Amino acid sequence: MDVNTTQQLAGLANPSSSSNPQGSSALGKDEFVKLLMAQMAHQDPLSPMDGSAFVAQLAQFANVEQLQTANSTLESLLVSQSSNAQLGAASLVGKDVVFKADSVDLVAGQDSTIAARLSAAATNVTVTIKNSEGKTVRTLQVGAHGEGTFDTTWDGRDDKGNLLAPGKYSVAVAAADVSGNSVPIEQRVRARIEGVSFQNGYPELMVGSLRIKLADVAEVADPNPTVPH
Repeated sequence: MDVNTTQQLAGLANPSSSSNPQGSSALGKDEFVKLLMAQMAHQDPLSPMDGSAFVAQLAQFANVEQLQTANSTLESLLVSQSSNAQLGAASLVGKDVVFKADSVDLVAGQDSTIAARLSAAATNVTVTIKNSEGKTVRTLQVGAHGEGTFDTTWDGRDDKGNLLAPGKYSVAVAAADVSGNSVPIEQRVRARIEGVSFQNGYPELMVGSLRIKLADVAEVADPNPTVPH
């Protein structure tokens, strides 16, 4: 059944729509039944349409209706999941979190806590801090550490003891074992969450100028007085 025939039958099924079109392309159950009845009433009596064709049309309409229902259900689930994610992220405000990061946000008058996870014991761990221009401003000799997570504190000063301007600084942690071989490290930062941003369409935790994705959060804990905030 071509488009022109369908439109003609629709007009016969609902004459008022021809003289006063509503401008709607929606086809619901009532419209489909009217269209099917008009099609049956105006078929060629000398060559009537096979009944299986009507059954096929009904089956196609049922499939489309099921797909529309499934899409509506999926949309509702997505909205629900998004709302739950937003509520979950908002509950982290004021909490101390450890997250994957290669930078730290220096706040005036506060120390910054740098964390890392070693895959094996290391005899020497070094933390290199660089400014926005890529210049090394501070090198921290942390010493030996066993396998697992450790924290070290940066007081916001350079190697000469001068206080640095607040802002974002890159951090690189390197470790070596007793044989001098490099030990794999996962760099982390420990900080207190100040707020949540939904600007990019998904929740991001706010720590100063940093925006942290929930997938990068490794640990969450109640506020610790020793953690910078």
